[in-house]
Amino acid sequence: MRIIVLTQASCHACDQAKLVVSRLSSDYFFQVEAIGLDTDEGRALAARNGIIFAPGILIDDVMFSYGRLSEKKLRLQLSRPDVAAQGQPGSNGSSQNVAVHHNAHQQ
Repeated sequence: MRIIVLTQASCHACDQAKLVVSRLSSDYFFQVEAIGLDTDEGRALAARNGIIFAPGILIDDVMFSYGRLSEKKLRLQLSRPDVAAQGQPGSNGSSQNVAVHHNAHQQ
């Protein structure tokens, strides 16, 4: 499972979202990628998914939320049997818990 956090500079809600995702990484298996909305990739993902402001959260390339991230809402989503099965070690050929990749344009 992969979670993308669409971020922008000087965004307190983006920092909070990254902390929430990091905290949940101890309970769920997923990869994390932070992508800046100031990049072509970030703008394209936001436009394609209807994300109008940061932070945007995508789970396996599907929009989950934008704006302030609710840890409870994300935890409930990740606990759903169909979603949780995707995050089990080996389910997508990966047993890696969390890998954070920050876009080169991130501050």
